[in-house]
Amino acid sequence: MTKYILRRILFMIPVMLGVSLIVFTLMYITPGDPAAIILDEGATPEAIEMLREEMGLNDGYFVRFGRFLLDVVVHQDLGVCYQTHQPVAERIAETFPNTMMLAGASVLVAVVIGLIMGIISAVKQYSFFDTAAMFLAMVGNAMPNFWQGLLLMLLFALHLKWLPASGFGSLKHLILPAVTIGTSSAAAIARMTRSSMLEVIRQDYIVSARAKGQSEFWITVRHALANAMIPVITTIGMQFGSLLGGAVLTESIFAVPGIGKMMVDAIKARNYPVVQGGVLIIALTFSLINLLVDILYAYIDPRIRSQYR
Repeated sequence: MTKYILRRILFMIPVMLGVSLIVFTLMYITPGDPAAIILDEGATPEAIEMLREEMGLNDGYFVRFGRFLLDVVVHQDLGVCYQTHQPVAERIAETFPNTMMLAGASVLVAVVIGLIMGIISAVKQYSFFDTAAMFLAMVGNAMPNFWQGLLLMLLFALHLKWLPASGFGSLKHLILPAVTIGTSSAAAIARMTRSSMLEVIRQDYIVSARAKGQSEFWITVRHALANAMIPVITTIGMQFGSLLGGAVLTESIFAVPGIGKMMVDAIKARNYPVVQGGVLIIALTFSLINLLVDILYAYIDPRIRSQYR
């Protein structure tokens, strides 16, 4: 098992290099001059050119990319914010915990709703609940996060005045953005749980458990759900990346001071180091979550665990 984990960690290196290349290239070809944005419209061309030279923006593509990789790999330095002159690592350390808190709450919402809907739909196949749940799952999967967030804001914040429309710092501030992001993932988890459960509940050992007189609840939880969790856990791990991506827009809508809102503001200001550092951290987090999911396989399924011994 240890060798497998080390091998997966080594595989993360080319992934991070590829992400670094893509995000650096996209920011390089994006129109706009960071020096002109920093100095405003009243700056002279000479002042803008001087600032560009000072920031290293006049260097070629390969020189700038090589310098970026060297700083990240050798010095563990993500650069300095153009506007505040604050190290990017410090800005990420301030905002990333908020994003992870929001993503964690969204995962909780998605898992609870998705598992309950998927299990009941499988047990009550072709019932009214099954049809209604799968219809809601299809709607939730197709509904854009930003549109759903605006609808929830209008209903619960503007009309009912139950929850705050923006901000961050309490449980009430967390509910609307977590539900906004989590419901779309809950739809995918519900559909996968239903599909996986339907395959399992037709197996012979489920019939044997019923013949022994075990309760339907115990059969569903202990035998059916436990053996159907591998594809469900895979879906949950994959949806975590979608939750991080959805947090970028959702944080902007609800004014959550997370890494997503920070990156949106940085893109508007052509703040290259902040965008590059934020994308790298999100990619690294997603890769670590996938590694954790693979490790969970071995603890859930003894057949997988025996392969690593």
